[in-house]
Amino acid sequence: MTVIQQVSVNRMKIIMFLPLLLLVCSVSADQTETAGHQSCPQDFHAALRELTASLAVQNERITVLQTENQVLSNQGAIEQQTEIDQLKLQSKELEAKLESQKTEINQLKQLSEVTQVAFSASLLDQGEGDTGPFNDHTTLVFKHVVTNIGNAYNKNTGIFTAPVRGAYHFDWKVLGRDSTHTGAYLFRNEEIIFLAYESQSSGWPSASNGASLLLEVGDQVTVRLWAGSRTYDNENHQTTFSGHLIFTM
Repeated sequence: MTVIQQVSVNRMKIIMFLPLLLLVCSVSADQTETAGHQSCPQDFHAALRELTASLAVQNERITVLQTENQVLSNQGAIEQQTEIDQLKLQSKELEAKLESQKTEINQLKQLSEVTQVAFSASLLDQGEGDTGPFNDHTTLVFKHVVTNIGNAYNKNTGIFTAPVRGAYHFDWKVLGRDSTHTGAYLFRNEEIIFLAYESQSSGWPSASNGASLLLEVGDQVTVRLWAGSRTYDNENHQTTFSGHLIFTM
């Protein structure tokens, strides 16, 4: 039983006691005509005043307890709302952290995909024939692609584009037919890196070379036929261009 319930019970007892007191005083008045008759109203009024005072105290206490109960109820509601707000904030933080982890996972996945880079191609996709000579260094378009992991090599332009910063290795070879010389440069963007060149009096001159390059994202690598020379390819795919990523940086 709560304090408020106990006070309410006491109040009911006081109210129930009043009729009983009146009845006792009435009986005493019939039996006593003198001294007893004079003392009963005095006792009644004294008891009534005492009960009234007690009832007032009880009412005041009930009011105080109700006020305290309301305050406690409000405090409980405030504490509960505060806890709810904290849980909502924690939930938002966890959601943000989860999104960040998803983004990081996607980035790592993309990085894993672009770090797998390798290609190898020969000059002619089918048949046989010569390419060149040209008046200037001309990009060779290696159309017969056998490997293009990462799709960094474009068989329509002959350009390799670095998808990630790192160290790459390239090899290229050119073959001449019924010619005195043949040769091809390796270019990084518009910079000449190395030349593969062979000159002889007759026959089938061939030249090859290789290079490891540090490339930034977007750097382009091409093989360009040496001006004034020509190269040959057939179904044996003897004029080639290959490259792969060694490691990222």
